[in-house]
Order: sequence, then C-alpha cells, then structure tokens
Amino acid sequence: MGRVTPLEFRIDDLSGEQTRALVAHHLVGMHASSPAESVFALDVEALREPAVTFWSGWLGDDLVVIGALKVLDRTSGELKSMRVTDAHLGTGAGRAILRHIVGEAAARGMSTLWLETGSTDDFWPARRLYSSEGFVECGPFADYPENPFSIFMTRSLEH
Repeated sequence: MGRVTPLEFRIDDLSGEQTRALVAHHLVGMHASSPAESVFALDVEALREPAVTFWSGWLGDDLVVIGALKVLDRTSGELKSMRVTDAHLGTGAGRAILRHIVGEAAARGMSTLWLETGSTDDFWPARRLYSSEGFVECGPFADYPENPFSIFMTRSLEH
C-alpha cells in the first residue's frame, strides 16, 4: 500500500461503528502483547472523558487511524490510543496523526507531551516512530507505576 497523504482528521465522538471497532481492535492487541495489569489503553468510555480529545483520520469513507490527547495539567498532555488500521500499516498514517496531535497540543499552549507504550518487540515500530519525532525515554509520569512492560517517553514542544 502506498503512502497516505490527504487524511482528514476529525474530532470524533466515538459513536461510529468503524471507530468503535478500531478502538476494540486496539484493546485486543494491547491485551495480546501485555499482561492485563500492564495495559493502560483506554476504552471507548474513558476516551469520552472531558480531559480527552479523540481524533479519527479518514481517507474518504475509510477510517485509517485514531489517536487521542489527554490533558494532564495546564502545560502538559499525554498521547493515548494511537492505532492504524491493519490495511494502512506502513503508509505514514501513524506519523500523520502523531504530528496532528503534537500540533494540536502546541496550539493549546502545552509545553510537554508524554506517552506510555509497550516494552516488548511488538511495540518496536511505535517506539521507533516516537523517537523519530523527538520523543525520548524517561521515567514514569502522572500515576503510572514502574512497570517492566512499559516504556515512558516525553517531548518538549516549541511555541
């Protein structure tokens, strides 16, 4: 599959069938790669919390990617629930939504972004993407415990 370029990003209320199915697929994948107590992915209801903005990326009528920004405090946020549909893996869709969320966080005046991702080999492509976009490994943040199945990363935002 070729590169995804003209994605349309929409703030999504998680009511659509395609979006809900991709969130469910994401959760199944997280539980397949990590023990239950080490899965910090949010379900549909948690993604609807007021502190979370959830986006979906579309190519026409096809859902390609999802991702969310959770406000931690006035100056920092957390990336949550980034997932590309299987049909669009390797097309640049993950990078596109990551850059979209980073841009939205900066536009909101945030100075720092954080994320938690898995430490197993299944998560290597995600960690490589985050590193290539300026995220560096750090210790646990917010309420996350130290966890052998988690890698924590952060990035400063320039205004």
